[in-house]
Amino acid sequence: MGLVRKKDLKKTAKAGQEQGELLVRLSKTQKKKAALSLQDLGERLVKLSDEQLKQIGLTEDILKAVKAAKTIKKHGPLDRQMQYVGSLMRKYDPAPVQEFLDALDQVRTPANR
Repeated sequence: MGLVRKKDLKKTAKAGQEQGELLVRLSKTQKKKAALSLQDLGERLVKLSDEQLKQIGLTEDILKAVKAAKTIKKHGPLDRQMQYVGSLMRKYDPAPVQEFLDALDQVRTPANR
């Protein structure tokens, strides 16, 4: 199969798409940045207390992985565990976790007035 020019592609809506909406393919860099941001979110979760983790309402598998990461002291295994936490975070919506952590940061550092 040969190369196809963009102008030759038909802009037809697929099932579940509105007219004019096109599928967007993320670049490798964008995927990597998203994965790293979720891993950073997981690192912030590891720093929270068990009571705060219960307030977030994490799924059981993420909660187990975060608690396991708290017990790991060596650098290499901890890095692997944090990658695992990041991969678990990709399966679920990280917005509630981000909102909780942002609210927690605002409580810790009140706005300058």
